[in-house]
Amino acid sequence: MATMLEVAKRAGVSKATVSRVLSGNGYVSQETKERVYQAIEESGYRLNLLARNLATKSTQTLGLVVTNTLYHGVYFSELLFHAARMTEDKGRRLILADGKHSAQDEREAIEYLLDLRCDAIIIYPRFLSVEEMDAIIESHSQPIMVINRRLRRNTSHCVWSDQKASSVSAVAQLLDLGHRDIAFITGSLDSPTGIERLAGYKEALAQRRIPVREELIVEGKWTPASGAAGVETLVARSVPFSALVASNDDMATGAMKQLHQHGLRVPHQVSVLGFDDSALAPWLIPALSSVKVPVTEMIKETISRLIFMLDGGEFNYQQTFPGELIIRDSITRGPHG
Repeated sequence: MATMLEVAKRAGVSKATVSRVLSGNGYVSQETKERVYQAIEESGYRLNLLARNLATKSTQTLGLVVTNTLYHGVYFSELLFHAARMTEDKGRRLILADGKHSAQDEREAIEYLLDLRCDAIIIYPRFLSVEEMDAIIESHSQPIMVINRRLRRNTSHCVWSDQKASSVSAVAQLLDLGHRDIAFITGSLDSPTGIERLAGYKEALAQRRIPVREELIVEGKWTPASGAAGVETLVARSVPFSALVASNDDMATGAMKQLHQHGLRVPHQVSVLGFDDSALAPWLIPALSSVKVPVTEMIKETISRLIFMLDGGEFNYQQTFPGELIIRDSITRGPHG
């Protein structure tokens, strides 16, 4: 493989001149540039990426850390699609690092992206605490943004959706429709999103002075199979319910199929509500009602803010994106409506 020194000899210039041409730093005449480029082409020289990054102090890349438990399902597909598309629109490349299964894994993924000299980093955390993320942001010069968690000290470095408030609002609308016995399939309870959506369900009941019945709550794992298993558990408990809330659309889809298996018609006997408003929700039979989390808007704001920071700008505010219940055919009035 050709070296920079060989390129310099072929072009009849110094190695430093070749370096200036490649980095774009310093004046080099057009004639010399052309000789260098021709020598590069003739020699087959391949620029060492790390060396170029060190010279230019920019890689034109954005890093994204996401734990691999989110890879399965349409939510992550939407998040990654919009992140990649918007990064490309900004003339940059997106690099994904796997946060794996623990806070330590997430820290290592962040360090990996920092070692690659990514210009800025996006974290979609599952295991790192708010305190740990605040400390990471404060200890690095590269701009870092956190999606879907509310930071305490670095408020301008997070974009989030209030999962608990969205859950309160959605369950409240089921209560307004006359449902009192509302079952709930949680997400994974080591997930902040899963915990907040469950808390919202309980808060909505408490606001109407309706007791929380633990026999109406089953734990899911974000998958359609766990949604179906949740219905099996509820049926086995022989507890009546006129509505069922699943913490994401995948589980709601599995739940609807299992309700059908038991001869329970949706929505006539059981209204069903999901979260995330996946692309498939309107195409199910019946069409699934769901809480829309504005992933596209959150990613757009995150990347725009990072680019602004890279250009020397500063933010001093925190932004939240509210969820919105999209009512479709899977919900109807309850026994008390």
